Amino acid sequence: MDAKTKRRAEELRRLIEYHNHRYYVLDSPEISDAEYDELFDELVKLETDCPEARTPDSPTQRVGAPPLDKFPSRKHSLPMLSLNKAMTKEDFLDFDRRMHELIAGEGGLIEYAVEPKYDGLAVELIYENGVLVSGSTRGDGVSGEEVTANLRTVKTIPLTLQNKKPPKLLEARGEVIIFKSDFEKFNKAREKSGDELFANPRNMAAGSLRQLDSRITAQRPLRFIAYGVGIVDGITISKQSETIDLLDSLGFKVSEKRGVFGSVDEVENYYNGILSQRDSLEYDIDGIVIKVNSFHQQEIAGELSRSPRWAVAWKFPPVQKTTVVEKIDVQVGRTGALTPVAHLKPVSVGGVTVSRATLHNEDEVRRKDVRIGDTVIVQRAGDVIPEVVKVITEKRTGKEKEFKMPGRCPVCGSPVERAEGESATRCTSLYCRAQQVERIFHFTSKGGMDIEGLGYKTVEILVDKEIIKDIAGLYLLHKKRDILLGIERMGEKSVQNLIDSIENSKKRELSRIIFALGIFGVGENMAGLLASHLGSMEKLKEASVEELEEIEGVGPIVAKSIYKFFRDNNNISIIGRLKDYGVKFPEETARPKEGVFSGKTFVLTGTLDSYTRAEAKREIENRGGKVSSSVSKKTDFVLAGVDPGSKLDKARKLDVKIIDETEFKKLIG
Repeated sequence: MDAKTKRRAEELRRLIEYHNHRYYVLDSPEISDAEYDELFDELVKLETDCPEARTPDSPTQRVGAPPLDKFPSRKHSLPMLSLNKAMTKEDFLDFDRRMHELIAGEGGLIEYAVEPKYDGLAVELIYENGVLVSGSTRGDGVSGEEVTANLRTVKTIPLTLQNKKPPKLLEARGEVIIFKSDFEKFNKAREKSGDELFANPRNMAAGSLRQLDSRITAQRPLRFIAYGVGIVDGITISKQSETIDLLDSLGFKVSEKRGVFGSVDEVENYYNGILSQRDSLEYDIDGIVIKVNSFHQQEIAGELSRSPRWAVAWKFPPVQKTTVVEKIDVQVGRTGALTPVAHLKPVSVGGVTVSRATLHNEDEVRRKDVRIGDTVIVQRAGDVIPEVVKVITEKRTGKEKEFKMPGRCPVCGSPVERAEGESATRCTSLYCRAQQVERIFHFTSKGGMDIEGLGYKTVEILVDKEIIKDIAGLYLLHKKRDILLGIERMGEKSVQNLIDSIENSKKRELSRIIFALGIFGVGENMAGLLASHLGSMEKLKEASVEELEEIEGVGPIVAKSIYKFFRDNNNISIIGRLKDYGVKFPEETARPKEGVFSGKTFVLTGTLDSYTRAEAKREIENRGGKVSSSVSKKTDFVLAGVDPGSKLDKARKLDVKIIDETEFKKLIG
């Protein structure tokens, strides 16, 4: 490559990145699309004629790379911590009170750096000497998936930092999002081509960033907004506000609606102002993020195992909309429970089109008096699950129809019954197709046998085509490879991955197998109790109702459900076939009465990083301790994870010892 070609390639790269920044970040283009295309086409031709002129940070690399087999894992040099949540003004004031208690006398007055909380996918970008070298998702906060090729395709991510003296190392953190207008435009195009529509911008952003073929990602309208850093080597910053200014100067898109405030009243005014603009913003937000501005004060406040004490996300209330109930039908779950579902006139709630909402059970329908034809208020609970909040009875015309629970299962036609003391009406048939689909899907879930590659629709196809009839049939699928290859979207690689995942699932903990069986009333926590108390599947099968009730936490209804499950010949047959097909049923050591936690009572609150709630409880009980659901003066420890609830406040008032996950791990050795 001669010097003239090299200089021209460098000039073209600089010009194209400059105009990218003007167009995508600043929304202030200086040249026409045609002029931009001329520059880009010239660089493409130059790099094609002279491949050695192509560099990793060239704008031509934004078009995507050949598909990957899988994403490698990448550990973050500093954990990407999640944020505790404030759902009300009182929660925020409680956060402010804690900050002043922690920082008072050591850090002076407290300033808060505040900005919108974007509803997207958190990522980390790593730059060495100003050049993007790696990018990964947040993952579990400790490690994420390396998706560098996909992130290179995002136009608002600078491939080279805009600074003559950039930091030697910069770990930029932020959110990948999709603007509402881009989302609607993209979905309309998919609708015309007959493709499945995306549910909302966040799901589309997450799915786009996790494409193994980055050429697909390059076609998606992704944007990146920076809001923080990990390690920075070469530049000194002492405040969160300085961090955002630095990222802005380096060419990143940052929030224009950020601010720094010195009082809770100013933060509250900011919250109310952003809340009032929520629907008119170009992007989805679900709250605001509040951070202690001073890094020195952040260090004083410290961190929990998965969240900083010095930051909180003040969430917006659920978005509510009015719509009409067009009909109410019934779905059948894995336990045979019949669930009324309201079909609604489609309405956009918080950026998502809602057309269905669960009514839970017959009593709930009666309590809310929901009728077909009613005008109702709906909301997305926790911004996820649609629910009917209330009926606007003033709008009734007299034509509305009351809902009646059917006397027979809508799927298999078998009689239904409602046991005394239960709110659920259930199908009485163990062979109901709907139950089999739900049971198999539950069996493969993360908390159960954790079999990857079996989505709900695939399970429906397997049952409909009678490829499998029950959960045991999964372990014969390796003999039906040709049949699997005939299913839409099941290629050679996906079939092999599924078979491998099924094979790996044969060695799971006893508690997970018990949970996977789908016994009514037995969740992950209960499954752990049964495994640790009884120690084997054989003892569980043989246990009487009285023996089961002796286990703390097992009530009479659940005890009868477990007993009945293991007296059903069909269930016993399936368990026998699981053993025949190679599933191991390990034995667990029964919970000791004595141990390091003997006589100690724990209360769990929040989400833990390394344990599910059931696993943490089992660790405590295996060492002779007891787990209670409420805090009292008799509580010895409160184990607090991410997003702790009111139990944490009560523990403080009662002066109960509070430990985080790190301290818990030390206690259990």
